[in-house]
Amino acid sequence: MKSLSEIETVSKRSCRASGYSWGVAEEVGKNIRLLEIFYLPGIKNLNSFLKKRHELKLKEISMINRFNEANNSVYCPIMSGVSFIDQIKTLENLVEVNFQNMSFPLLFLPFVSRASEVIGKRIFLKIDEIEFLMNFNNNIYSNYDKKKVIELSKNIYLKILDNRDSFSEIEWKELYKLSEKTFVEENEDLKLSSAGAGLTDND
Repeated sequence: MKSLSEIETVSKRSCRASGYSWGVAEEVGKNIRLLEIFYLPGIKNLNSFLKKRHELKLKEISMINRFNEANNSVYCPIMSGVSFIDQIKTLENLVEVNFQNMSFPLLFLPFVSRASEVIGKRIFLKIDEIEFLMNFNNNIYSNYDKKKVIELSKNIYLKILDNRDSFSEIEWKELYKLSEKTFVEENEDLKLSSAGAGLTDND
């Protein structure tokens, strides 16, 4: 089994050898490591993309809007991801973002996961009919077939979700009330027996 360090290094070097800058290649190395940690086929998708990259009519996107369409071409998943995470503070205000025609969109996914951590909000991502939920870059929930390589997505939809508790206020108050049974009122005996009590300073 390959180590995460090997996965990151080989991914980074392969990306650089394919024409991306060292800075972008380093981001891709981190991303493929992340995908493999979450048991998503990062190496498989990156390898397929780099082999076909020069055959594709790849389009870069500098300014991301609510609706983004690559006419007669396909968005590069790597450069789209770089732009997305760079602009996430602005995109947070849009709430919803759409892309049409992106090649190998699984390579775009870890940029979205990392962006979720940057803004401290969950992000829902839908690649055609496949759904992903990014949880602050700690885990990814999905109905994705983990052996599958997605070469092209016609529609990508993202929604930045508001932070909400998964429980009601009543449930919280009930649990908090139960926790109060562990509270101990401070008294003189406790003060004298607490850590550091009774020590004298000899200096």
